[in-house]
Amino acid sequence: MHDPTSKPFVPSIEVSPDNPCPFLRGLVGEGFVAGGTVPLGTLSQTIADASGETGPKKAFAGLQVRGVALIANGLGHILKSIFSGAQLDALRGGPLDKLGAGSRILGVDGKVNEDEIARLARFGRAYSDPDSGNTEQGLNASDIKTFMSDNLKRAGSAARWYYPLLMKFEWPILLKIMGKGEGEDRYLGVADVRTLFNERKFPARINQRLLSQPVLSACQRTVRGVLKLAALLLAIGLVALVAVAEFPDQVRAMLPQKGILAQLLPPPLPRVPETTAAYWLEQNWSLKDRHWFHHASQGTATFPVPYSWFLALEQPRLHLVSRPGMLKDSAYLERFGFIPSPQSIQTDVTTLRRFGYANVYETTTQVPDLSTRWTAAENVDGLPVGFARMTGVVDPATGRREQDKIGLTCAACHTGQIHYKGVDVRFDGGPATTDLKKLEIATGLSIAYTLYVPFRFQRFADRVLGPEASKTDRDALKQKLGAIGKFLIDWQNKYNDTITHKETWDKKVQKDTEEGFGRLDALNRIGNQVFSQDLALSGLSGFEKNLHAQDAPVSYPAIWTVPWFKFAQYDASIEQPLIRNAGEALGVTALLNLSDAYPEDRLWRSSVHINTLGWIEDMLRGPDPFKAAEPKFGGLLSPKWPSQILDDAWKLKADRVERGRAIYAEMCSGCHLPAVDTPAFWSSKHWETSGDSKVLNAVTIPLDEIKTDPEQSLVLSNRTVDVPGFLKVNTADLKTWWQCNGSTASSPTEMVYALGLMTVVDLVARKWMDDEKTPDAERAKLWNLSRQNCLNPAPGPRYRARPLNGIWATAPYLHNGSVPSLYWLLKPQNERPTKFCMGHRDYDPVTVGFPVSVDERCKTGETQFSMTGPDDKPIQGNSVLGHSFERKDGEPKRPGVIGRTFKDDSERYDLIEYLKTL
Repeated sequence: MHDPTSKPFVPSIEVSPDNPCPFLRGLVGEGFVAGGTVPLGTLSQTIADASGETGPKKAFAGLQVRGVALIANGLGHILKSIFSGAQLDALRGGPLDKLGAGSRILGVDGKVNEDEIARLARFGRAYSDPDSGNTEQGLNASDIKTFMSDNLKRAGSAARWYYPLLMKFEWPILLKIMGKGEGEDRYLGVADVRTLFNERKFPARINQRLLSQPVLSACQRTVRGVLKLAALLLAIGLVALVAVAEFPDQVRAMLPQKGILAQLLPPPLPRVPETTAAYWLEQNWSLKDRHWFHHASQGTATFPVPYSWFLALEQPRLHLVSRPGMLKDSAYLERFGFIPSPQSIQTDVTTLRRFGYANVYETTTQVPDLSTRWTAAENVDGLPVGFARMTGVVDPATGRREQDKIGLTCAACHTGQIHYKGVDVRFDGGPATTDLKKLEIATGLSIAYTLYVPFRFQRFADRVLGPEASKTDRDALKQKLGAIGKFLIDWQNKYNDTITHKETWDKKVQKDTEEGFGRLDALNRIGNQVFSQDLALSGLSGFEKNLHAQDAPVSYPAIWTVPWFKFAQYDASIEQPLIRNAGEALGVTALLNLSDAYPEDRLWRSSVHINTLGWIEDMLRGPDPFKAAEPKFGGLLSPKWPSQILDDAWKLKADRVERGRAIYAEMCSGCHLPAVDTPAFWSSKHWETSGDSKVLNAVTIPLDEIKTDPEQSLVLSNRTVDVPGFLKVNTADLKTWWQCNGSTASSPTEMVYALGLMTVVDLVARKWMDDEKTPDAERAKLWNLSRQNCLNPAPGPRYRARPLNGIWATAPYLHNGSVPSLYWLLKPQNERPTKFCMGHRDYDPVTVGFPVSVDERCKTGETQFSMTGPDDKPIQGNSVLGHSFERKDGEPKRPGVIGRTFKDDSERYDLIEYLKTL
């Protein structure tokens, strides 16, 4: 506090240019506070004195000053500010320094720009000075608001999200303290502003306020200090609560991402782009088939709570006044990348058209329903595509009837969409653009918030049990939900601890690679679920040693045509369709009994719907293409380039198509085979006899030759797992069941992941058929016995080159989703982008894929694919190299280079134009 008896008034003291606040410069210049570091109490009391307020209003003014002063130097200095005070000579570059987005009156050198003061004056008007009666230029509150808004507009993209909040401080506070007049007539004189900036002097009335303050006794100062500290702590709590409630994404971004505080906030999500129209492309499925595929349960309980509980959970957001939305809300789940779906297809045309259904079925002839042999799937709660209700649930260990569960279907990962100028184009069988990791986190936080945020459990219990439920029932419900929450936390801690102390097969420290939108490390996730979490859920401990980091994420593969491939997966590792599908169901958390605490005949019992998986395969496969007059695929067909429903940018150019056709024959057809609608494709030597039909043994290319990211091709062969001996997982059974010629595990408890998974899934499928007393003929059909459950005999790791039908709908490219568009895929590998953003779904019909710009910054909630980390070291699983077109004339073949360099971009676009037609 300024004490006139002990501190003489010395005007115009030198002020550091790193103090950019005009009012603080005035306080220092007039000698009311020292420069450098000023205690918060001194600073807040001095400015409160200057305000002219009294009583509670003065106390509140001081509290406001403390709050602003705490953040003035930045979050990293808050603790220092609390104990030492505001660092006035270090405000430049802090949160209150708008870095050129403010008035620009004061330069970084501390010099005043008179032109900017003149600009300030132009926003004001003439006022009569109540002290002298003279006319002077000034700005009232409305003028100042307009002035601040124009500053932000002038700054453009340089303005940060929190700058509008600063409009409530600075100039408005200056008006409150230095203004003249009352109410709406109160104004800030431009002359006073000029004097404050140029001479660091206050009007005489301000000096008088400051000089007339009484000197407090030591006791009074102590009491006031305690009260101020209490008020400060309360203010900090309120500010933190408001920030978390209203700006959770921004708060989370400012916190250490691996810290506990960041983990308590929901992951940021991108905004869903505005949609003016939606279209499901015609793919040889009826409306009924599509809706069934979207919501048919495969027997999974992906979410850790019963179906009715999931519907009762609220979104993990804090709201000060209103209630948060529901977790199940389709509009919320869309932000994770899911596609909205109607409650029923037995509805009006307007509703169907809103969900993208009616248009295609209004203008084309309906194909016959393939799903007439099974019950239609319901979606009465309006969940997005890929969500299914599992009814008739029985605990596979105890045999007790359970509540309905909620799980993800095949469609959750294998239904795609793109967005173009307000139009959503959707298609089945393509790669999803979902982020399942963020959904996992949000679900876990929703459970935690329900348990610990005031009033939230009461609302949850009202929805689950009814408002009249007894306290006993509510307590029991909370205990069950708490047990689920505890298991999730304990399991995540166990996972983190295990991964931290494990090495990969090449002696690297294990570390998760961010999957992000459109990618998932499915193989490692399945292994973690089956060989660790399922064992833990069955009451067995110690098998967390089987956990492995999720470090080999891949883009969701397209599944059209796949039933006719001999080997599925990017690494051509699985031949048996039922093993492939049942393994996926186990990985998406089907219930599975692996416990020895129950009768032995219950081992391997699961909730997997083997019959449903067979039906899905039937729908995808369709009729035998070789039984038709001319061979052609049926079942789910790849989507056609949607030029008929979008603008001229999507129109195919016939001359480019023809030139591209020749380039494809020269550079692509050797591996990816001729187009599927040509006789050359159907007469290819890669078709092999399989039972009474044929399967396509697609070209596979050794890893050492293709040189794309190696991680996914190494998972099944390099990862090992342990299993308890009582399970009797005998990999030699594969030789008995399928006449496999490959190697088997030498130990009944330790084995290569590939052999262990193949055997375990086989046992689960056989157990289901035994329990259902499935007739031999039906078993043979489910197994498709001509397809063996054996290791691929091809030596070494490899990747499969599938036919390119529908390739336009499968961006981003390469198996790990590391190349955003076909254009960049055709560029030399070292010229490809090493970073790009995912989660926005915007599509570029020229480059065919997702657009990339130089120095692209991801919007809130989007995920960034990056080949390297902050330390510039490669991120495991994220290589953008390989499959490169860069060989010059006369150069020998070399690893990673599969073709000649293109003459120019025109030649690349010719090939791209042809690829659109496949």
